[in-house]
Amino acid sequence: MTRSPLTWLDLEALDTYQSDPVNGPTNAQSRLRLFGQSEAEVRVTLYRDHHAWCPYCQKVWLWLEEKRIPYRVEKVTMFCYGEKESWYQRKVPSGMLPALELHGATLTESDDILRALEREFGPLGYGMEEARVWPLRRLERLLFRAWCNWLCYPTRSRQQEQQNQRAFLRIAAQVEEALASTSGPFFLEDFSIADVIFVPYVERMNASLFYYKGYSLREENAGLHAWFEALEQRSTYRGTQSDFHTHAHDLPPQMGGCWANDEPETRLAQQRVDQGPWLGLPDVSYPEPPTSRTEALHRVLKHRDTLIRLNPLDDEVFDGALRCALTHLMTGEVCTPPADSDVGLRYLRDRISVPRDMSIYGAKRLRESLELTASLVGNRQGPEIPVRHRRDQNPVNFVGA
Repeated sequence: MTRSPLTWLDLEALDTYQSDPVNGPTNAQSRLRLFGQSEAEVRVTLYRDHHAWCPYCQKVWLWLEEKRIPYRVEKVTMFCYGEKESWYQRKVPSGMLPALELHGATLTESDDILRALEREFGPLGYGMEEARVWPLRRLERLLFRAWCNWLCYPTRSRQQEQQNQRAFLRIAAQVEEALASTSGPFFLEDFSIADVIFVPYVERMNASLFYYKGYSLREENAGLHAWFEALEQRSTYRGTQSDFHTHAHDLPPQMGGCWANDEPETRLAQQRVDQGPWLGLPDVSYPEPPTSRTEALHRVLKHRDTLIRLNPLDDEVFDGALRCALTHLMTGEVCTPPADSDVGLRYLRDRISVPRDMSIYGAKRLRESLELTASLVGNRQGPEIPVRHRRDQNPVNFVGA
């Protein structure tokens, strides 16, 4: 026996989630960060992508959060996800992201931005140009290139695929050696600019190699596993951290394509990332916070009218189906949605983005409830996620909500 779905008023009454995007923990929805200081202290404006998918934006964002530098945030659309805003093209004709405004000057290129920030506010542990950092910067680029060669080019034979894998694993072993050379889990004695440099693409390697190659970077490399666990103790990193599903599907337009092998473990990994179960995936290891469900509810309620309007289902049908999923999310009780609503529920399941929409655990719980509710009426999947672009995630539909 199933129950009737909660009304929107009932669900709103369950929305107890609270956050402080200005002074609280790192938050992808923040437009102003003060860290307890006055707005008069703000000297920096960061221009980053709406989606929180840009790796170079994450690098600068994480540096500012770690240094607790008051800053404003202006959000811009990346080329491969939508039309670039005209006001930004006037400011930055190249359209490059990130950009940073400091003392009236607009800077681009993430490394140049970090050098300017170091000159203004001091280094994060070490400076970008210091002797202990340079070899690690080179190592990160070697790892990046080996990852691209394995992930982003189709192979003509199993032998070539294995050669690309071995080449990547040789560089990954060097990364393991670098991590083992320090007494703690980070690349230097303490968290520093070296870790900030590695974070964006190693996080994306972890997701993409699992999804497209059936290889778990985090589980196969003890040093990187300890490094990720140490990162996750930092609220700064948790606020910028994404999940496997988001990265597996945001990367193809950025990288010019991601190519899967035909191994059984890869097919199993893809099914797990796309259809669950999501809890237990090696994309996060810190304990689930007690606010994960209320956070997910809060974010859906904020955008519910837009979510209903953009869904491929009839508005009234999806309204009922979504309330059924949220009823399960908040009460654990099963609620059968309208007939043929499985497509619409899975459409939303596939378009939850971390951390843009919510944190990892909030997304896992919401996907879980959407999938369970959809399974009550059918096994049809939603429209496929595009691989040449992500215009299905155009931020224009949500800006100003």
